[in-house]
Amino acid sequence: MVACAGRAVLLFGVALPVHASAGEERISLPSTSSGVTRASVQLPRQGVDVKLTGGLLAEKTETAVESKWLAYARGNEPLTFIWHRKMEDHHVALPLRQRGSLTQLTSLGEDATSLYAEVNLEVIQGAAKEAKIQLPPDITINQVSGGTVADWEIKAGELTVTFLEPVERSARFVITGETKTARDGHIEVSLLRLLNTERDSGGVAVEVLGAGEIKDLKSQGLENADANELGDYVAGRQSPSMVAFRFRSGDAKAVRALSVDVARYAQQAVLMANVEEARYRVLLSKEGKSLVQAQYAIRNNSRNFLKVTLPAGAVIWSASLAGKPVRPGEATDGSLLLPLEKSRAGEDSPAFVLEIFYLVRLTAWTDKGKATLALPALDLPVSRTGLLLYHPPLFKLAAEPGTFRVGTYEAPVSSAFQSEVDRRNFDVGTGSGIDLKLNGQNSNDLNVSARQSSTQTLVDSFKNKALGGRSAKVLPIRPSFPAFGPSLFFVSELTAENRAPSLELNYQRDKKEGGK
Repeated sequence: MVACAGRAVLLFGVALPVHASAGEERISLPSTSSGVTRASVQLPRQGVDVKLTGGLLAEKTETAVESKWLAYARGNEPLTFIWHRKMEDHHVALPLRQRGSLTQLTSLGEDATSLYAEVNLEVIQGAAKEAKIQLPPDITINQVSGGTVADWEIKAGELTVTFLEPVERSARFVITGETKTARDGHIEVSLLRLLNTERDSGGVAVEVLGAGEIKDLKSQGLENADANELGDYVAGRQSPSMVAFRFRSGDAKAVRALSVDVARYAQQAVLMANVEEARYRVLLSKEGKSLVQAQYAIRNNSRNFLKVTLPAGAVIWSASLAGKPVRPGEATDGSLLLPLEKSRAGEDSPAFVLEIFYLVRLTAWTDKGKATLALPALDLPVSRTGLLLYHPPLFKLAAEPGTFRVGTYEAPVSSAFQSEVDRRNFDVGTGSGIDLKLNGQNSNDLNVSARQSSTQTLVDSFKNKALGGRSAKVLPIRPSFPAFGPSLFFVSELTAENRAPSLELNYQRDKKEGGK
């Protein structure tokens, strides 16, 4: 218990001096070894304000003859009481004078219209306990948020926002709401308005959400403005059709009105995934067996799977995504479901390669006849297709007019095929180690370096498995394409989704090559 009397303080019978300077008086209680120290101070006067350092002021009482304070110290530092005569603040007691700024954004949607408003108050005189905003009858307020907002209510067409404590300088809060308007045609824009202000500024912006635009407008009490003049929130909108206005300076009670004419357009579907290039290598045999390597360069923003319908009787050997083996799923209709990579929202989707190997058994060839090569049907459109066809050396081939046309071999165009692995698969005469003569001419066998490379790969794989122990998991194989025989190259453009392209061939045994 500490009692102050005059210029000295009694603490357990020991007098402590009271220091005075610049209209303030203070006493300092020394620190102790205890964790918490409780101190009660009595001052024989009233009408004083007190500050505390080194502890927490827990209780403050004042009577007609004295002031009493109860505080708790931290124990490891001095506890200091500082007090001075209470100053009367006549500024707060003066009549309220304030200015305001209200910036409103109305977003016209097809089903509903949303509203966003930022309110800034500047108190010139007095203290503001609340702010009032006049509301049109068709607006529903969903939320009022701000650091100084205690509560809000709507009554008699007015939104009243109550502050946590009287605002003496400035305050800011945000209003969100919605209203029901017509989908298109003539629309009267509902405008909010600050009340009890000497002058208000700000503006209003109107945007159209979805496929539509503002064709005409009429305004009263507003001046044309740029969206950047109405703050960061309005300036950051990416609306294709927006108009912005400033409130015309002058009387805060001046009439303001805004109406717009909105035209809506039918929205069209946007392609979210596409096979920008498909490349096939096909090895035909006179026994009717066909081995097909299919590679697809795909760009994807939304799809999880690619649905692939193989030709009748086809058996899949392997599948890989971006060079890594994958296990395809099976749809209810028997088609394959292959996983796809997906880009993040807002990013430009890079192309990646999806590859499958499959085998088809058809009718064996005779000396002369027709053969049909059916390719898989995809549930995505294909922009461009290239097909490299290897056939038995004892036969001549001619293609029937149709989806594909014969052309000179061209390397893949898509950037997804530019990796080292894909260049080895498709670049003729360099990456694959095969010297091909296209358009019906014979080609050489695999060269010696390709055989040595393949043998070395098998040896390295055996050593890794023998020395490294058992593999952690068994992955699907990714076979190499056995390119052999004369070749023809075919191209095609713009294949629709769920359509299986096919190539009609006429074959005949070549008597010059030892045939009958």
